[in-house]
Amino acid sequence: MTAPLRMTYREACKQAIRDALHADPRTFVMGEDVGKYGGCYAVTKGLLEEFGPERIVDTPLAENGFTGLAIGAAIAGLRPLLEIMTCNFSLLALDQIMNNAATLPHMTGGQFAVPLVIRMATGGGRQLAAQHSHSLEGWYAHIPGLKVAVPGTVEDARFMLAAALADPNPVLIFEHIVLYNAEGELDPAVTAVDLEHAKVRRPGRDVTLVTYGNSLPKCLAAADALAQDGIDAEVIDLRMLRPLDMPTVVASVQRTRRVVIVDEGWKSGSISAEIAARLAEDWLYELDAPVKRVCSREVPVPYAAHLEDAALPSVERVVAAVRAVVPRRS
Repeated sequence: MTAPLRMTYREACKQAIRDALHADPRTFVMGEDVGKYGGCYAVTKGLLEEFGPERIVDTPLAENGFTGLAIGAAIAGLRPLLEIMTCNFSLLALDQIMNNAATLPHMTGGQFAVPLVIRMATGGGRQLAAQHSHSLEGWYAHIPGLKVAVPGTVEDARFMLAAALADPNPVLIFEHIVLYNAEGELDPAVTAVDLEHAKVRRPGRDVTLVTYGNSLPKCLAAADALAQDGIDAEVIDLRMLRPLDMPTVVASVQRTRRVVIVDEGWKSGSISAEIAARLAEDWLYELDAPVKRVCSREVPVPYAAHLEDAALPSVERVVAAVRAVVPRRS
């Protein structure tokens, strides 16, 4: 039996890119500092030397321009793998992503596919202050025509990219900055993941924690803490924000009858709001308590470490939210 392979989330991302470049000569990487510098988070470090400047392409600081180039390359039959350094910079390319990548297959009656993958770093927790700590994946999940993937484990970081590159639709992959140094084991039996389904990361019977990305380890830690008080929490890793796998969420809620949604995005207009609304619309009578949400505070993410910690979801806030909906046992 092959032993599990242990690696960091960063290395998993790099190995996924390397595999993609070896597998298909049409695939190339482009973005700011992806070549000589090796990527802002060192994900592409060493790939320029291995694959050369025609496959690892450094771009100017011009997100709208190079995203348009990537869309054109995808339409022309190539398989561009675009890196936007951090998700706030993607706002400079929002017109290209929303009005071109997401719509051209539909506006052309299916004559053109846009098989484009865009990777970008997301989230807070590294003291990068208000302009580099956004969690905008929920914004993009609002847009039909896009798929939005959020790998929260080393396994998903390793294998989601291949599924994304095989998809004829544009896929956005949001990699949380705090997870790059996280380590995990890869099951040798797992060689692929899908872009459709959420996953139960921890089974439980008393309450469902619905989450994704860097909030996943926080929810797992909260579940461990709650277990010491006899509360058995089930943890659902959404993995995909569009399409949103409500059947997996609902199946869990039907068992536990209580739900807490943990989302690093701001509460107003967030993916947590969407999930809560869908539960209220169609499965209200499956719930024995109100839906609770734990999100980032409604402020620009602060720079100071203690204020940033206070602004982001925490294990303690998740535990408190669960205790608010799970009745005390005598």
